[in-house]
Amino acid sequence: MVWRVQPLKLLLLLLVMVGVALSATDADAARKKKRRHAAPPAPYVEKYAAIVLEANSGRVLYERMSTELRYPASLTKMMTLYLLFEQLQKGSVTLSTPLTASPYACSQEPTKLGLKSGETVSVEDAIRALVVRSANDVAVVVAEHLGGSEHQFAARMTAKARELGMANTVFTNASGLPDTSQRSTATDLAQLSRRLIIDFPQFYPYFRGQSFYWGGRSFEGHNNLLKFFDGADGLKTGYTRMSGFNLASSATRKGTRLVAIVMGGRSARDRDIQTAELLEQEFSKLGLGRPTPVIMAMSPLVLD
Repeated sequence: MVWRVQPLKLLLLLLVMVGVALSATDADAARKKKRRHAAPPAPYVEKYAAIVLEANSGRVLYERMSTELRYPASLTKMMTLYLLFEQLQKGSVTLSTPLTASPYACSQEPTKLGLKSGETVSVEDAIRALVVRSANDVAVVVAEHLGGSEHQFAARMTAKARELGMANTVFTNASGLPDTSQRSTATDLAQLSRRLIIDFPQFYPYFRGQSFYWGGRSFEGHNNLLKFFDGADGLKTGYTRMSGFNLASSATRKGTRLVAIVMGGRSARDRDIQTAELLEQEFSKLGLGRPTPVIMAMSPLVLD
């Protein structure tokens, strides 16, 4: 009797051991499969990039990670404005041409002007709204008027980027609202800044605007360097959580104009101070520095 029971127990024990081994193997395989299918790490973990160049010649004076892909955020609107300035120059639109807001344009996420469907805004007010307010709804209004749809306009934006030598830039929308496919580099955005200055001297002064009045409201701009940095004369700010705080800046001293791009700042104040320090550093090398240090008193609460 004992002799018969022992083999049975042995068999059961072997079966249990095999089951445990198979379960472990299955669990290990499942873990490996999960690792294989895990989402890739988020792109552009390192957000910072910077470049300073001499505007007339395009000569690079300073750069750090300037060709690495970054999210442009509202620096995108510089290309939207470039294409709008082109149409103004050609006479296809005038500063008084009314642009009509669609339901889609009105549905854009803030920051925006707050247009209602069917409401119109003149081209000149649209320019000011893009520069000062960084209005996402207005960016789409411009895109739809010039391109038929934002998607078609974005294709034109990318084509123009290639024409301007911006080899690493892709636009998918007119505003800079978050999109993982929309990308650029500090080098490309510096080139775009230069071309805005060189190609449209009659329209570039709009980038100096610090306030904008429309619809009974007054809007204040986000470009603090215009208030605090000697010689600063314009361009654009940008911010999304994906991009960090971006700034395209131009400053002129004694006829020498420098363009600086800083991307991925940790705050608006951090971005502004970095930009000011880089510009001051390069002006100093050219013999155009200031004897007193750059003093920045910008609020850290600015979000674009």
